[in-house]
This record gives sequence, structure tokens and C-alpha cells, in this order.
Amino acid sequence: MIQNIEEVLNKKGYNIIITQSNESFKKECDSIDTLLFTQVDGIIASMANETTDLAYYEKIKTNGIPLILFDRGENDLNVDYIGINDYNSSHIIVEHLIAQGCKRIAHIGGFKRTRIFNNRIKGYIDALNKHNLPLDKELLIESSLTIDDGRKKMTQLLQLKNRPDAVYVASDFAALGALQVLKEARLKIPENIALVGFGDEPFSAMITPSISSINQHSAEIGKQAALAFLSYTDKKTIKQTLNKIILDAKLVVRESSATTLL
Repeated sequence: MIQNIEEVLNKKGYNIIITQSNESFKKECDSIDTLLFTQVDGIIASMANETTDLAYYEKIKTNGIPLILFDRGENDLNVDYIGINDYNSSHIIVEHLIAQGCKRIAHIGGFKRTRIFNNRIKGYIDALNKHNLPLDKELLIESSLTIDDGRKKMTQLLQLKNRPDAVYVASDFAALGALQVLKEARLKIPENIALVGFGDEPFSAMITPSISSINQHSAEIGKQAALAFLSYTDKKTIKQTLNKIILDAKLVVRESSATTLL
């Protein structure tokens, strides 16, 4: 995504400053202050997992700096947003797992206070309802979606008296941690427990078994985010409408959820 932002904006004479919050709200706030002090022309951001207070993002708007959010962004800010259909992504995953014969599907999700993770949780619940599968609250777990958290939550699921036959994880990193636990428990994947991640990180295709995952179209999101910023720089026209672009996600089926790959 960063590569495509840079490619589009470099051609227009812009240089890119990259900061990472590492999911820390404090570090995110410090970065915003630094960027505003540096007098950047615009900010393209994905919110930290810890972020619930939007005051610093409101500060960007107050300073008249174009703000474009991608992936994680809150509707309350009323700014440009580029992302995928998280709700439908959950439907795609659950229906794929049902097609593989799974009937007790767990979801290791993010915190529902964050809009994208809340949408994934809603999609998961509605997909179960659509196929008349009961919602078992002990199979719906919120987490920070780190590798370590994936390990902890999968261990928690395996300790259940009636454990799941499939697990949908809302991040490939947490899915990697979950996979490690399954392999350590000598469970067959996907025969004993199927696994699907989210994000289609490069390592998902490289490990054994490879992890099925949702492709978020990161390259296109980066391109569209850059173009959204450039729409503010066109001196010939006054920007009248916000860019709200929601892309349809694609499930990449790999070894962790299908015995016969399509």
C-alpha cells in the first residue's frame, strides 16, 4: 500500500514521511503532532487499535490539513475513506467454511469498538444466522490480533469441552499464532480444525500449511488514497464531495481451510 501511495505522489512532486504507531494511541498522537509541526500537505492514516478518542484527528481537520483514512477509520470524522467491505468479507469466509463441512465456527476478532472489526463480527454473526448455525458466545473472542494473542486465544478455544471445527481470525498475524498452537497440539489442518486469516500477508502463502486469507487489495487502496489526497490539491476546482471508496474483498483459498484447492 505504501509503495503505491509513494508511486502516485512522487510523480506529482510529493515526498512521503512514514510513521508507525505500533497500535499505540500515545505514539499515534505524538506522530500527528510531529506531522502538523512539520507542516505536511496532507495525512493518510489507519487508526491504531487503541484509539477511541478522535480529538487528535479532529485537530488535523481544524488545521485545514487534508485527512484520508484507510482500513481503520471512523464515520464520525466525516473525512475521505478507502477500505474494503468488512461485513461481506465475513460472509465470504463463513460460507467457505460451511462449504467445507464446518458447523462450529469460531471467530477471533478485533475489538468491536473499532468499526472495521465490529463490521466483521456482525458479518460473522449474520452469516451463521443465514445458515441456521447457532451463535455460541464462547466461540466469539475479541483480541488485539497479535501473533501472541492468536496463540493465547487458540489455546483458549482448544480447552473448550466442545471445541470448534473451524476458526476465522481477523488478522493473518493472529492466525499465524493460532496455527502454531494447532501444530503444537498435533491437530490436522484443515481436517480437525480449518483456519482462515485476514489480510493476505506474504507469509500466509509461504508457511506450511499455507493460510487461507482475505485479500484486502492493499495496492489499490494505496493508489486510491493517494488520488484522494491529490483531489485536494487541484487548484482549478473546489472539492465538493468526499471520497468514500469501499472495495469488494476476495478470499484466497489455501491449504489451511480446503483439502482440495480450487
